[in-house]
Amino acid sequence: MENLDFEVTEERKQYLVSKIAQRVVDYRLAPVAIVFLESSKPLTFIGNQFLIFMQPFYRALFSFREYEEITAMLEDRKNVEILICEIERLEEARNEAKRAAKRPPKNTRH
Repeated sequence: MENLDFEVTEERKQYLVSKIAQRVVDYRLAPVAIVFLESSKPLTFIGNQFLIFMQPFYRALFSFREYEEITAMLEDRKNVEILICEIERLEEARNEAKRAAKRPPKNTRH
């Protein structure tokens, strides 16, 4: 199989990070994903190779090009940290929305 290298622009990285983080939060996998990403930061190359191994599963969620860009992007620890921060931000926003929905409306009449 031919090894394709993709140049991932900063704009494209932000799009991919947002897409991954949103899917993680949508599937309610934020705690698991954060632990996995935090623990794999020192081993980003090995983690990247694991992503390549898991390609058949990820291909159900992402196109070929997106998947290749993601694996290239996650070789850099900075991008892993950016992804963790985005997952945390989206998870906090989701939790805040849930808390807001549970709060009783303020009654302005006395």
